[in-house]
Amino acid sequence: MSALFDCRDAFAEALEDVALHDPRICAVVNDSVGSSKIGDFARRFPERLINVGIAEQTMVGLAAGLANAGKIPFVCAASCFLTGRALEQIKADVAYSDANVKLCGMSPGMAYGELGPTHHSIEDLAWTRAIANLTVIVPADPLETDQALRVAAEMYGPVFLRIARMPVPVVHEDGYRFTIGRADQLRPGRDVTLIANGTMVSRALDGAELLAVAGVDARVLNMSTVRPIDREAIIAAAAETGHIVTVEEHSVYGGLGSAVAEVVCTTLPVPMRILGVPGVFAPTGSVSWLLEHFNLTPTGIRDAAFELVEARLAA
Repeated sequence: MSALFDCRDAFAEALEDVALHDPRICAVVNDSVGSSKIGDFARRFPERLINVGIAEQTMVGLAAGLANAGKIPFVCAASCFLTGRALEQIKADVAYSDANVKLCGMSPGMAYGELGPTHHSIEDLAWTRAIANLTVIVPADPLETDQALRVAAEMYGPVFLRIARMPVPVVHEDGYRFTIGRADQLRPGRDVTLIANGTMVSRALDGAELLAVAGVDARVLNMSTVRPIDREAIIAAAAETGHIVTVEEHSVYGGLGSAVAEVVCTTLPVPMRILGVPGVFAPTGSVSWLLEHFNLTPTGIRDAAFELVEARLAA
């Protein structure tokens, strides 16, 4: 079994490194130093960490003010509260105002498991990708998390980074280079394309292995940038494999699957399946149980893809 890593560790290490080389970098939190794993950042740069307490709207508005003063604030908070409570400030103070703020949604999806629906963040991509001028990134492993943070720090403009809490394996080679708006093909294939991001990428790769056993050749794309999305990679997948399955730790409404479907239905319509939370409040339970419950597993991915391929063969 491959080693598993918490992407928050890679995030925290990268944040410290960019702060070491750029005095404009600072962190703004809502009493979330521990859950964001930036305790070492707080010790190394105490004058560059602002803890507003449990006041998310204040947190985002304050970050916009810091950006207007020439700082580069990284706003670190549980994704459910960052996006849910401060959506107006994200829209008006950050995106509309083109403030150089980096919004870091920690522990998204169903990572909080037993804390239940109030802490599940399965709508954050739908909310953020609908906001103009906001880049939305969902890294798949620690290597991509590190690189995405560094790219966000270097570019000017609002960014939403969705940083996973659930441990994941490394899915990229050492030479991988993250680029905003570009999907990464992790596996070639001619029969069906599996498009995933974040915690679901490794599961899509495992699903592709199961499909190979059944004689189905599956392409796997890591679509880590949800906005702007890689339209060319999606169109190529539709043209070359004829079937697409999207997989996300998010609602099936408004997230990665919807973004891919928007491209497919307006360019080259092909049969699709969108795997995720099917428009319900996810119940309380362990992360592993929740993913099984919603068939966000290699077996569930295999079955959805096989259903598409079988339908073509039966036609």
